[in-house]
Amino acid sequence: MRILGIETSCDESAVCLIDAEGSFGSDFQFKVLGNSLNSQIAIHAQYGGVFPNLAKREHAKNLVPLLEQTLSEAGMSLDTYTDISAYADKLREILAREPELYTQLLDFFSKNTKREHSNILQNVGMLQKPEIDAIAVTVGPGLEPALWVGINFARALSLVWNIPIVAVNHMEGHFVSALLRDDEGFRFQVSGNSEINTKTYNLEPITYPLLALLISGGHTELVLSSKLHDYKILGATRDDAVGEAFDKVARLLGLPYPGGAELSALAERARKSHEMSSQSIEMTSHWMLPRPMLHDKTLDFSFAGLKTAVLRLVEAEGSRRSDLPGRSDLLEFRMQIAREFEDAVTEVLVAKTMKAVDEYGVQTVVVGGGVSANGFIKSRIAEALEKAGLPRPLVPSRELATDNAIMIALAGYFRAKNRDFVNPDMLKANGNLKLA
Repeated sequence: MRILGIETSCDESAVCLIDAEGSFGSDFQFKVLGNSLNSQIAIHAQYGGVFPNLAKREHAKNLVPLLEQTLSEAGMSLDTYTDISAYADKLREILAREPELYTQLLDFFSKNTKREHSNILQNVGMLQKPEIDAIAVTVGPGLEPALWVGINFARALSLVWNIPIVAVNHMEGHFVSALLRDDEGFRFQVSGNSEINTKTYNLEPITYPLLALLISGGHTELVLSSKLHDYKILGATRDDAVGEAFDKVARLLGLPYPGGAELSALAERARKSHEMSSQSIEMTSHWMLPRPMLHDKTLDFSFAGLKTAVLRLVEAEGSRRSDLPGRSDLLEFRMQIAREFEDAVTEVLVAKTMKAVDEYGVQTVVVGGGVSANGFIKSRIAEALEKAGLPRPLVPSRELATDNAIMIALAGYFRAKNRDFVNPDMLKANGNLKLA
């Protein structure tokens, strides 16, 4: 079954095409036929965060070129014909809020149109239809203006090509992406277009109950699963998500956007400096940060107070040293705060994860979402699981940790296999969509 995936939940525009077969388990396998992604990081960096309407505009500009690139990579054979003129009014209605996308899509259809010269068909444009079985599109959670662009794009393609749509929860995509490996047992990795059609991927064997720790810029959740599509949220953040907290603290320390990776690099530098030099500054008591909800009876999280604690430290340090955080002589301060912040977050994540493991008899732990790329967090969770006699956590490869269309196509495949299709006219964006 060939699935076209579309992802526009935040600041990544992505389109991919996979060919998958089998059920969720040992007989499942798939290939990536085409995969295209455009990141908006450079555009939003000047603002220090993602602007939803700017993201919406960029998605509308990027989706058609990404679709063309994906179909080209897949060597798609276009050999079925449809009269495009019959859909012009409906397309205009679907894409009323994305006029640039409407114009580009009409141009795309026009380029893939052949005109027959018989008396019967000489005035009818015949659109070539690709060999695609279903379209999988992210409907939430995420930024609603951005989500709507992907949804309406999927609706337009579905209308003209007469291909059904499956609605995908973005977090389910993160969950599924952590289970992937190639046919030699290595973690999923597409190393370039030259190899994109050659590797076969399948799923890691898992034992239920399964616990997913989903950590990203918008989410911090512990989700229990007894089978695919069966989810129970055990705990979630009550305010800032962990990735959001990383970025906000990085901004307080004067680090460029997106700051999460920069902050982690500073923290690692602080750890190495401490190991290599006896002259490194030890963490003093007035720099210690709280571990929010560490001993709370629930499995919920809270990181807003931790961010505020960093703000107070920055303000206090700035009152003693002017122009914080710009001066190079404050590097040590920034390194130590980055380290303490990452230590605090990690301690809470590990404690809550292991609490859930113990309470629910968990046998497999999955860590998904953009923050799953954080090496320190991964290593500490792995150490805790090893002490408990459990296998290492399943974590997506770095290229699948952040938002992408491959994970959406994969989650969509299992929905399509169950014929869980949706009425295109009933599709709606839901920025706060829950997994359970």
